[in-house]
Amino acid sequence: MPSIQVEIVTAERVVYTGEATEIVAPGSEGQLGILPYHAPLMTSLAPGELIVREERQETVMAVSGGFIEVRPDRVIILADQAERAEEIDIERARAARKRAEERHGKPDFDATRTEAALRRALIRLQVAERLRERRGSRQPQRQ
Repeated sequence: MPSIQVEIVTAERVVYTGEATEIVAPGSEGQLGILPYHAPLMTSLAPGELIVREERQETVMAVSGGFIEVRPDRVIILADQAERAEEIDIERARAARKRAEERHGKPDFDATRTEAALRRALIRLQVAERLRERRGSRQPQRQ
C-alpha cells in the first residue's frame, strides 16, 4: 500500500515522524484528507483532531492551529501546539475547561482568549476520550 512521509513539529519538539497511508487534518476551511500522491498544497490548520493512519494503526492528536504543507513526497505540519492522545492529562484538560468557563462574563473577561482556551480544552478532552473508548472496546468483556 502506498504511503507518504509525515513530520509533525511544534516550536518545542518533533511530535511525530514516520510513514502514513492517510492523514486527516482540521484545515481552516474544513476537514482535510490527504493520501499519497496528493496535489501540492499549503493551508492553515484550525484547532481540532489530527489523525495519522498507518497500515494497521492510528495516531490521534489534538492540535491548536498551525500550518500544513503537502509536497509530492511528504507532509509537513507545523503546529502551534500538538499533543498525542495518550499524552493528554484528562484532569488537567477538565480543569482548563472549568477555568475558561468560569472566566466567561467576569469583569476582566477577554472573549477571544477565553473562547480559544475553552476550544483547546474541549478538543483535548474529545481526543483523549476517543482514545479511551477505542482502548476500552478492545478489552475483553468480563462476565
